[in-house]
Amino acid sequence: MLTLHHLENSRSQRILWLLEELGVDYQVQHYKRDKTTNLAPPELLKVHPLGKSPVITDDELTVAESGLIIEYLIEKYGKGRLAPAPGTPAHLQYRYWLHYAEGSFMPLMIITLILGRIETAPMPFFAKPIAKKLASKARDAYSGPNVIRNLEYLEATLQKSTWFCGDQMTGADIMMSFPLEAAAQRVDLAGKYPALKGFLDRIRVLPAYQAAIEKGGPYAY
Repeated sequence: MLTLHHLENSRSQRILWLLEELGVDYQVQHYKRDKTTNLAPPELLKVHPLGKSPVITDDELTVAESGLIIEYLIEKYGKGRLAPAPGTPAHLQYRYWLHYAEGSFMPLMIITLILGRIETAPMPFFAKPIAKKLASKARDAYSGPNVIRNLEYLEATLQKSTWFCGDQMTGADIMMSFPLEAAAQRVDLAGKYPALKGFLDRIRVLPAYQAAIEKGGPYAY
């Protein structure tokens, strides 16, 4: 039996979406984050040594990492859907976005989140100005300019085509959904990046996307 080990408010939301798009039989094992640390529960360590999500089990096989899971599911259950034909330029582009999502863009979202938490974290009053100054310098020198550069790159890409690999939705769009949802919580996409806002508007009304949200539970990016 195919099982998605789904941690609330995690990247496994997009795996739920993919499973709904593929229409395969699967079950969901839900996990809650620790209310104090916000970390995954120790039960996930029984599934994978890193104790993180997403991770799937397909009979005796265990597969982790979002990009690999997406590739595996599409290759096994896609029946030619959601991926360009192997050996084509579009397929190379498809694989590029699968790697880019977590290799280049999502780390910037995490850094932005951490810097924001540093600025608002409880601390002695005399330490707060120092923490805010350090966070501000890190944002101005690194994360801020890089976030803008990547968003402009993504905006230019989606101004040329409806989806990341052309006119048909692929697993690359599913992979890119999570970091763009995260970006939408931190940046005014509607005002500055209309193509990115349009992408999110398109995916949010898809029946499979909505079914994934319903099965995965309320989401806080």
